[in-house]
Amino acid sequence: MNAAQALEEAVRSLLGPGVAVCCREIGATPAPLLPAEEAAIARAVPARRAEFAAGRAAARCAMQALGHRPAPIPMGADRAPIWPAPLTGSITHAGGLALAALAPRAACAGLGLDLEPDEALERELWPAVLDEAERDRLATRPAAIRGRLARRLFSAKEAAYKAQYARSATLLEFTDISISCTEGSSAFTARFTRPAPPFAQGDTLSGHQSITAGMILSTVRL
Repeated sequence: MNAAQALEEAVRSLLGPGVAVCCREIGATPAPLLPAEEAAIARAVPARRAEFAAGRAAARCAMQALGHRPAPIPMGADRAPIWPAPLTGSITHAGGLALAALAPRAACAGLGLDLEPDEALERELWPAVLDEAERDRLATRPAAIRGRLARRLFSAKEAAYKAQYARSATLLEFTDISISCTEGSSAFTARFTRPAPPFAQGDTLSGHQSITAGMILSTVRL
């Protein structure tokens, strides 16, 4: 099983039934885009265009797995994908791969998907990404693994942010969501530290995380 297949299998396991998942390599030759998508990426550098195109190709693959005809996925002014009306989804890119997960809106209010290398998060980024309580908890862990744990918190926040945005359309700072993990489990909880209607301060989202193919994979399903 290659990395793409392993990640697809991991996402299906973490997100549960009714979600279609597809992974595509980000290659030197970009996947073809549909006309409605071209405008969003017209001025992008080749690397960004290849990433964008691979993500859209993965999303259309998942779309077909749900029984829908391939449709354009433009990018809104907020840079979020504009999904076809019956669907909701999430796209992430890392390690030369683009990963997409889609589900019917009737069964899922939002999806959050994030992929990161299983590497230490640069120490200078911690104050912007982690709140005081998260930094205090990190300080109790062995120094050698704190950077990688910080990256896992970052990834969990990214997945939670994407999932909540499907309902709130609210731009949040990293410290507007606080992550707590269940020791010995894949589960984590994301708590809002400020309101983002319809989410109130103190509301929580449940997520799951795994280390697969040398990558941190974080998922949230509403």
